[in-house]
Amino acid sequence: MKNLLAQKDGELLVSRICQSESTQIDVKGCLIGGEQVMVIAGPCAVESEELLKETAFKVRAAGAAMLRGGAFKPRTSPYSFQGLGEKGLKLLARVGEDMNMPVISEIMDSEDIGLLADYADILQVGARNMQNFALLRKLGQLKKPVVLKRGMSASIEEWLLAAEYILAGGNSQVILCERGIRSSEPWTRNTLDLSAVALVKELSHLPVMVDPSHATGVRSLVSPMARAAIAAGADALMVEVHPQPEKALSDGDQSLTPRGFSTMMRELGPVARAVGRRLR
Repeated sequence: MKNLLAQKDGELLVSRICQSESTQIDVKGCLIGGEQVMVIAGPCAVESEELLKETAFKVRAAGAAMLRGGAFKPRTSPYSFQGLGEKGLKLLARVGEDMNMPVISEIMDSEDIGLLADYADILQVGARNMQNFALLRKLGQLKKPVVLKRGMSASIEEWLLAAEYILAGGNSQVILCERGIRSSEPWTRNTLDLSAVALVKELSHLPVMVDPSHATGVRSLVSPMARAAIAAGADALMVEVHPQPEKALSDGDQSLTPRGFSTMMRELGPVARAVGRRLR
């Protein structure tokens, strides 16, 4: 990527050659990319209003700034829970408003951009769609923040060029999300590439988020990787939390309990201060 940046001589909008100052993205008063490290938390999928309310109340009390929840779920098996669709988006927006928390949900199809934009404050592009260029081009026309997750086998160059599609369309509100890459290691769901966080912060002005839940797939590894992510320079974290992970309809094995999330948040504070940052 360094060679590409040099060859382009600043033409890439994602590069620090084009913009030396770090981009900061304001989401209803939550500033991503500033001194504060933002923590986004919530269930992998919106399952019911009661569960979402309980989760939102507890993660907010522990220090989470934003609420996550999937309404459309890309699943490996067509027989797995696929989400509640628009009903889930309405529940997410309602609970987020009640809790005064901006909400984030995943966009899977370019035809659903208008629907997602009506309810979500941030649209998330999942790893499987990182190089869905038709979707990226349309998100470039949107005036809302977009989280772009790194593809499971994507290089850093491919990841940044995917972000370039959105910026080139006119939308500069892009947050890059490292969520682990596929490797030969069988003990974790993915392999969290924290070197990518530090490198991307060097190459690009865009804020970087880390998802330690998908990166590991193991509940006990989420907190240590969250601490390591802040030490590596992450501007935000996105963590899956469920009141009863053993009963979750999606990704229960990697979801923290509310108590586990509260413990993690207490552990993150000293790490953030050690690197000149602080939790919101």
